[in-house]
Amino acid sequence: MTPTLYYIHDPMCSWCWAFRPVWQEIQGKLDGVVRIHYLLGGLAQDDDRPMQPELRETIQGYWRRIQREVPGTRFNFDFWKTCIPRRSTWPACRAVIAARQQGRHFEQKMILAIQQAYYLQARNPSEPELLRELAGEIALDQNQFMQDMESDRVQHQLDKEIRLTRCLAVPGFPSLVLSLGRKKLRIPFRYTDADPAIQVIRAQIISSR
Repeated sequence: MTPTLYYIHDPMCSWCWAFRPVWQEIQGKLDGVVRIHYLLGGLAQDDDRPMQPELRETIQGYWRRIQREVPGTRFNFDFWKTCIPRRSTWPACRAVIAARQQGRHFEQKMILAIQQAYYLQARNPSEPELLRELAGEIALDQNQFMQDMESDRVQHQLDKEIRLTRCLAVPGFPSLVLSLGRKKLRIPFRYTDADPAIQVIRAQIISSR
């Protein structure tokens, strides 16, 4: 049985954005070695209220910290001036699942579209209309996308992935968990170097044989 590497994430998690280059390298170097399975952790549930000023400052602080600790990670701080932030990432999570419904290859496209809109273009992925725009930009059927995103089926799938995330007991997002049959191993990683995580994964696979 091919080992499974779970990538537990949220498309609006700034640390996931910082991890993206290393994660892409990990996937590329483990192609054919593990099966990659994306799992949405659902960082913040639905909330239409504007984000409180204290939380706005906290999240901007995370962005500044990431820029210091993960060189090359870009953020457009105009987002905090031009948008009305809300502490709600579930719409973006549902958008990823709805994109997946139209083909597995659309999943990563939607994740990247949300991240680029949020972190580089100062657009708000908490807004359904923006998510519809992004669906069009990655060549999804927009009407089908909106129907799926608002459906009970997609919400149930998000609930299922959040429950599985909790069962895996990860400390936060992003997280990597290697599944070797019944054995589940949390994989340590660095935000600036793919090799340590790759070495651990390969060693665990070899030792399990």
